[in-house]
Amino acid sequence: MNQVTQAEVTANYMQTSNTQASDKTNTKKTKVGGAVIGTPELSDKAKKYYEQLKKKYSNMDFILVSKDKKAEAQANAGRYANANRMVVLIDEEKIERMAVDEEYRKKYEAIIGGAKNQLSQLKDSLGANASGVKTYGMQVNDGGNASFFAVIDKSMAAQRARIDKKAAERKAQEKEDRKAAAQKRAEKRKSEKEKEADRMDWDEEDVVTVTASSVEELIQKINQTISMGMSDYVRTEQESWVGGHLDFYG
Repeated sequence: MNQVTQAEVTANYMQTSNTQASDKTNTKKTKVGGAVIGTPELSDKAKKYYEQLKKKYSNMDFILVSKDKKAEAQANAGRYANANRMVVLIDEEKIERMAVDEEYRKKYEAIIGGAKNQLSQLKDSLGANASGVKTYGMQVNDGGNASFFAVIDKSMAAQRARIDKKAAERKAQEKEDRKAAAQKRAEKRKSEKEKEADRMDWDEEDVVTVTASSVEELIQKINQTISMGMSDYVRTEQESWVGGHLDFYG
């Protein structure tokens, strides 16, 4: 029977200790700066991959979400609104796994890339209503899918209603006043005063977030929300009291 020497025991102990120390170093996580929700932390390997992911999809704005903030992430997405870029909410746990699991990484990068292509068609589909949307985005969910959201400035819908209403009134008034230049100038001054009053009434924080499980559903909800905002403006005060409230969250 072979005897284990003290030197071999010491060597095995040192090797085990070094391996444990190396594993501890590789899994050590630190806080991530930049656009975040909560206080997400990533390992060095995950941080490196996350930077590569953002570079790969450089025309998108990534927001890293801590695992305890996933449920409320969409509620805060409006803070990062960018009308020209799509927001992507992704949590720290997925980034960690994507950094080490190739199949998992391919699966979720395909989700991000596919959503990017779909959402890029939104403005064309929405037409004039696109001007009422502050930003579009997606949240990478568990289970290999994504949900979509849009942050809508309801004051933009009211602004459009004012513009449409004033345009109609102006057209009718001009038809009646073709022969009265003086009256036409007076109407013009009145219109300018009304526009200035409208600017003072707009509320830049008057926003709502709508969510959907597909781009088609998101388009429908955006159009419906903006239409409701416009109809609320053109109805009389008494008429606006009638009806209920639709909740688009979920």
